[in-house]
Parts: sequence; C-alpha cells; structure tokens
Amino acid sequence: MREQPRRTPEREAYYARIKEKNLAPLWEVLKGIQTDEPKPHEVPTLWKYDRDVKPALLESGGVISAREADRRVLILENPGLRDYFFPCITHSLFAGLQMIMPGEVAPSHRHTQSALRFIIEGEGAYTAVDGEKTTMRPGDFVITPSWTWHDHGNETDQPMVWLDGLDIPIVDVLNCSFFEPYPEDQFPIDRPEGDSVARWGTGMVPDGHRHRAPTSPILNYSYARTREALDRMAARGDYDDCHGLKMNYINPVTGDWAMPTIGTSMRLLPKGFSGTPFRSTEGTVYVVVEGKGRTVVNGTSFEWGPRDIFVVPSWCWHYHETNGSEAVMFNYSDRPVQEKLGLYREQRGKRA
Repeated sequence: MREQPRRTPEREAYYARIKEKNLAPLWEVLKGIQTDEPKPHEVPTLWKYDRDVKPALLESGGVISAREADRRVLILENPGLRDYFFPCITHSLFAGLQMIMPGEVAPSHRHTQSALRFIIEGEGAYTAVDGEKTTMRPGDFVITPSWTWHDHGNETDQPMVWLDGLDIPIVDVLNCSFFEPYPEDQFPIDRPEGDSVARWGTGMVPDGHRHRAPTSPILNYSYARTREALDRMAARGDYDDCHGLKMNYINPVTGDWAMPTIGTSMRLLPKGFSGTPFRSTEGTVYVVVEGKGRTVVNGTSFEWGPRDIFVVPSWCWHYHETNGSEAVMFNYSDRPVQEKLGLYREQRGKRA
C-alpha cells in the first residue's frame, strides 16, 4: 500500500518556489495517476428514448434548422463528465442523437474525427460519404471514416433519428483536429448505391487492390444481414455466458475492427438469459435494438427496452438479463485503441 507524502511547511514552501520555475513534484500526484486499477470518472447512465429523449428531439426540430445547426444533435452527456473538456458519454468517446426533418439536408463537411451512425428510428433518409449514398434503416451501422466528405438528407415525410458515435476525445488528446466545410450542401454522387458492399462485402475484393486505409471500405452494415447472421448462430445455441451471441464488425479486407479507434459489435441475448458478471477496460455504449431486459452495473439495475441507450464505464462489473423475449443490442467502445497499445484487459466473475 503506497503512502501519500506528508505535507509539511518546509515542503509547501519548496513547492511554491519551484512552481515559479514551472516545476512540480511528481511524488505529490503520482498516486492519483498510477492507480491500482482504472477509476473512471464517467458513471453508469441510462437514457430512456421513448419517454425522455424522443420528445426533446422532436422539440428541437422547431428550435433550430439542420442548416443553421450544421448537425441537429442532442449530446448524451455523462453526468460524471460535466466538467470534462467537452460533453462526452465516456472519457474517450462521444455520443449524440441526430434528427433530420423531412426535406432537410445536413450540409457536407469533413473532419479528422471518425464517426459511426447507428440508426434508431425512421426509414428512407440517407447519408452520403465521398460520393456514395446509402439509404438508412433501423439497426443499420454506417461508417464515416476520418477526413471523408459526408452529408445527410431526408427525402421522406417523417423525421429520421440516428446515434452519432465519434472519437472526439481521442483526437483531442492528440491535438489532431481538422475541419473543412464543403462549398455546396451536397458532395457530388459518383458511385451507385451499394457499391461498397458489392466490392468488399461478398468475401471478394477487386483484383490488384491494395487497401491501405485503416477503416473498412464498407459504408453500410445493414441490420438485415446482421440479424440473419445472429439467427443462424442462435440455431446452434453457442451462447457465451457473459455476452450471449456477440459478433464484431470487421474490416473485410484486413480482418481488423471496422474502425481504427472505435470497436463495434452486435449481440443477441436469448429469452431468459442471465449473464455471468464481466468487466473490461473498455467503457462501452449500448443501444437496444429489440427486446427488453436489464443490465446490473456495480449493483445498480438499469431496465431497458427498444431504442434505449446506456453506458457501462471502464472496469465496472456488470451482467445482462432478459425476461419475456430475446434481445438484440448494438455496442461500441474504444477497444481497438487499447488492443493496439497492449492495454486492454478483461475479467469474468461468478454469479452469487
């Protein structure tokens, strides 16, 4: 057990003198930096979509236009990070819910932050990335790689809502943020819809291709194909005690995670599932796609249903349970960064 150095008048006077020279004693702060285990500042939090979030989103449609806002997004602000440099859902990741109204276009721009879109509600609006357009449906996972031109539009008669997940805090720590607006609202479309899936999503790649980008070339991982894969696996009953059936989204060219800084997965929990406690160093954001259940985080129970969103901080014991139906959940975290730096750890517990 490490002891904190005693504070004495002589030491305090010394600290004051060296502060004027832009010096500071490491021994006074070392214990707070090199902790025995992760001590996240974020706290477990649940956002009830239908009850709380959706009314606020719909109201925002009358408060500001997509053009004026650039992106009409309500941030999912973790209560434990309100004094952070920027409102975030974990110490390393951003989450917000974006709504685009019928007839609107969110103007094209690009930035160094990587972004994911996970479609919550509505059908038929689109996002376009570097000249390819994709129609979005609930449960789809859409990627906007770093420094790619992208815009969103809604040509339907209903509002469209999706979750934006970005690596804003990671890019900020490295001080590598760049942003550029496109001169027009929409970047020119020069590829047919579905082009990226046709080229990369069938287990084949174009002859002679050398993929050097760290992000998957697939623009839209459709929920229909993901759900089919989960159902086929469920037929064998190969459920993990902690995660149920969990599938990670990958870059089909390299086999690595689909995004270099954000790990994304989809899981199916069978009816009556009662998971084994688990914890890891990744702070994880969950979005419920189907079903109802609860997740217990460090002894606190969070009851969830379709479209609800919750966060499990780093190194917190948690387990999932379902009741009358199976459940499907999307999740994302900073695991790819931790793995590449050799920092990722996980631990499985036992049910009482």
